[in-house]
Parts: sequence; C-alpha cells; structure tokens
Amino acid sequence: MSASLPKPRGPISCEVISALEGGAPGSMALSPEVEHADPNGGDLQLALQLCYELHYRGFAGVDPDWEWDPVLIGVRTELERLFLRSLRGAVAGGCEADRELDAVSRASVEEAGVSHFLRESGTWQQVREFFAHRSIYHLKEADPHAWVIPRLEGEAKCALVAVEYDEFGAGRPERMHSGLFSDLLRAARLDASYLAYLDYVPPETLATVNFMSLCGLHRGLRGALVGHFAAAEITTSPSARRMVEALERVEAPWECIHFYAEHVEADAVHEQILRHDVVGALLEQEPELAADVVFGIQATELLENRLSAHVLGCWNRGVSSLDGPVATVLEHSVGRWSAR
Repeated sequence: MSASLPKPRGPISCEVISALEGGAPGSMALSPEVEHADPNGGDLQLALQLCYELHYRGFAGVDPDWEWDPVLIGVRTELERLFLRSLRGAVAGGCEADRELDAVSRASVEEAGVSHFLRESGTWQQVREFFAHRSIYHLKEADPHAWVIPRLEGEAKCALVAVEYDEFGAGRPERMHSGLFSDLLRAARLDASYLAYLDYVPPETLATVNFMSLCGLHRGLRGALVGHFAAAEITTSPSARRMVEALERVEAPWECIHFYAEHVEADAVHEQILRHDVVGALLEQEPELAADVVFGIQATELLENRLSAHVLGCWNRGVSSLDGPVATVLEHSVGRWSAR
C-alpha cells in the first residue's frame, strides 16, 4: 500500500509536495532554491526521498505519471549532483576494493556504534526508536539493489541474484526480510505501515536510503551500488549478533529477535558471496569500476557513521533521536512491552 505524502521540511520539499498533491504532471517549475540547498539537510534529503519513492510504491493519491515528469527529474538531477559532490568530497577515494572491505570488516567488530550501545545499556524505548529509523529501509529491504541486476553480467549477476533471492525469502513470502521487519514492528507495538515514520526520522536516516536509490537508478553508479551492498553485508552479521544480545537482554518479543537472528547467519554467507563472486567478478570484467566500488564502500560507511553519531549524540544527551511527537507515542505505547 502506498504511503501518504509527508510534511515538508523546507522550500524545495514543499514545492515537490505541493506539485504532487495538486498539480498535473508537467505543471511544476524548477525552483531556484535547489542550487543553494544543504546536501545533508532535511529539505534536500526529503525532496530526494520523495522523487525516489515515485520509482518504488509512489504515494497515495499521486498520479503515477509524476515518476518520469521531466521537470521533476530535472529537480532530482540537481539534488543528486549536490548530494554526490558532497559525498565525493567527504571520502578518501581510491581503487583498492579489497583493502576497503577489510577495513570495514575490522571496524564492524572494533568500533562503537548503535548496536554496541544497545547491547550494553540501551533501553527498550531506544531499541524501538532504532526500529523506527530502520523502518525507512527495511520495509523495502533489497529493493534498491534489484536495479543493478540488469546492469551486471555473468558471474557477478548470478551471484548477486543468489543473494537477492535470500533477501526476498527464497521463494517463501513469509520469510521475506521486509515481511519479517513488519512482524518485528508489530511485535514492538510500532506502526508497521510503509514509511509510517517518514515525518519523524532525521536527514541522516534518509541519506542512508537515498544513497542506495541514487546508485540503483544510475547505471553509471553500478559499481558504487555493488560496493555499498558488499559493505552493508559485511557489517550486518556482527551488528545483528549484537542486536540479538541487546534484545535478549531487554526481553524483547520473539519476532524482534528473530529478524536479527535471521541476518546473523544469512549475511555471514552473503558477505563472502559479495566480496568474491560479485565484487571480484565485476572488477575482473570491468576493472575501471574499482574507484566506484571503493566510493560506494566509503560513502556507505560515512553515512552510517553520521546516523550513528546523531542517534548516540541524542541518547547521550537524554533526548529522543527522532523528531516530533513520535517520541511521546513511543514512550506511551500500550501493551506489555511499553513498560520496558
């Protein structure tokens, strides 16, 4: 089911929302505000998310023809340019994909992050906040990566499809990872509707998902998307193991534990497939994509670290990591788990 349009966060997202709400495709004018937007701010990230969501499930009441409206595509292109320029300027770059993946693997064990915090001292409310952040991606889990399939060949394509097959439940709808996360949300007494928490997550959360969509929609960034996917799978297994321990400590519902337990085993296998059979095969076929693969790895780590810094910074100050009244909703949810 399509989500409702969110609230704007600035002039650009306001113009996009106004066009989608009331105008016919072809009626939007290019805003002069775009070129001055903060690439990491809520206005630009929400506007990008709105444009990208038209390629996923769309929004309730919005004409599907907006998906390829030339003016809106022009707005998206300029927003993407700003976002990409900011990311490229913030990472080191390079061409050594194996070295970058080794660094990510070490960091996933050694560094302190949200899953470390939740395992050691997180509260049930903080766990639920984290679920709300991750719902923006996990309810469409693996969808952005599917766009890269027709852009790969041979072994790299076959191996990536094998990983995607697992992500989509290996032929069993009840095992789709997006469905398992819906079960998790319901068990945690949270809204399992698609994009239910879009109004409440910060730009750091939106940026992690927007980067996947950006790479997925551009054939020229196929190497970056493969790098992203590999980095994500490398970090998921150890972080999922920590989440299982965190959830067991707070006596969370079984459905919550099960989602992360599923990722501990599956993603440990996926890591090896992506490193050797996808990244390795791709770079054998197209060695010129090495810098793009490295960019995808580094940008993924950058964006995840920014989100982690935001969440942990809020929690260390004793405030919610979410924006608006949803913090009150989480705090006063009904059910036996709300007292945790």
